[in-house]
Amino acid sequence: MSEVVAIIPARGGSKGIPRKNLQRVGGVPLVARAIEAARRCPALDRVVVTTDDAEIAAVAAEWGAEVVDRPVDLSGDEARSETALLHALETLEARKLDVSVVAFLQATSPFIDVEALTAAVQLVRSRRRDSVFSAVETYGFLWEKGLGGAAEPVNHEIDVRPRRQDREPHYLETGAFYVVRAAGFRAAEHRFFGSVGIAEVDPRTAIEIDSPHELELARRLAPLVDGGARDRAISVDAVVTDFDGVHTDDTVRVDQNGLESVTVSRSDGMGVSLLRAAGIPFLILSTESNPVVAARARKLGVDVRQAAADKAAVLREWAADRGIPLSRIAYLGNDVNDLACLELVGWPVAVPDAHPLVLSAARTVLDSPGGEGAVRDLAERVLAGASSAATGAPRAGEPAGRGAATDHPTAPLEAS
Repeated sequence: MSEVVAIIPARGGSKGIPRKNLQRVGGVPLVARAIEAARRCPALDRVVVTTDDAEIAAVAAEWGAEVVDRPVDLSGDEARSETALLHALETLEARKLDVSVVAFLQATSPFIDVEALTAAVQLVRSRRRDSVFSAVETYGFLWEKGLGGAAEPVNHEIDVRPRRQDREPHYLETGAFYVVRAAGFRAAEHRFFGSVGIAEVDPRTAIEIDSPHELELARRLAPLVDGGARDRAISVDAVVTDFDGVHTDDTVRVDQNGLESVTVSRSDGMGVSLLRAAGIPFLILSTESNPVVAARARKLGVDVRQAAADKAAVLREWAADRGIPLSRIAYLGNDVNDLACLELVGWPVAVPDAHPLVLSAARTVLDSPGGEGAVRDLAERVLAGASSAATGAPRAGEPAGRGAATDHPTAPLEAS
């Protein structure tokens, strides 16, 4: 039986942004975001990442994609995406897989509109179109620099300024995805051939990351585009938390003898108890060396590591000792000394009053502040994720998109 396959090319090298495909947006590596979008698309049967990089391959496998080893000579700065796709198709054919439709997804587009992608696949599968690409509608007046740098109009007359309602729109290619008939693509060796259609996507999703500025912009947009309800259920195998600002409100009381005390939430204690009952390992990881941290860990019956100057190294060691992949750990933090850990794990989580850099690094921001139920909030989400995994139910809170694939036939276009 023939299949519809998503192929995600992801080179290890990048001139503009080092290790670009592994950079995180909304707490998730770019290549993983593309995989996640593809896996949420009901029209796709299989997700494949083609890469020359071992770390990208490992991340791809952790996030549920198959991996094709991309040859070095097809991975340079001058290599065309088409050559990587053709090589991947040849590899899949050697694996006895019959591919009828290819969805080419770009990891550098962090906000892939899943509904629009689904509609695009349907257009190609129905043979109404041979190739479909993602685009946003625009009514902009375009200009180019002509002789001597003088401005010249591209899509309008220089002396005519029609109102928006009196104009036909143009469509700007976003680069997020291209869906093609596999046989036609092999023959043309180009993503645009035959009858070409347009899949309109939400303009908020149209950013493509090629520069540090665009990466930072995407990170700031992520909470808006991903949606506040995303990732209510957190599917992980272990939970690690900071202490101050997470189990506490980040304040401390000091008496006349210099003794410190903090206030914690009984609700958090119940949340940890529920995690323990579900068999989910829990670690408190703190840079401080304070008896109150050890006392709280003993009360909760969980692991604790204190005086951790290099929290990331301690986290790696703890996870390795228990055979838990870092991608299957949720880490809850609130301040800049948590950033290294947040960037290691599959599910970085922040309290709502965290430092702005921590909020930017988080995949999920909790509803409850530190010391006021944050740990219970996280525990309930982790337990919900475990329940969903056990029943096979889909995760709630997926990003919304316009998903309107418009049936606009166009002439074959040149490669971008």
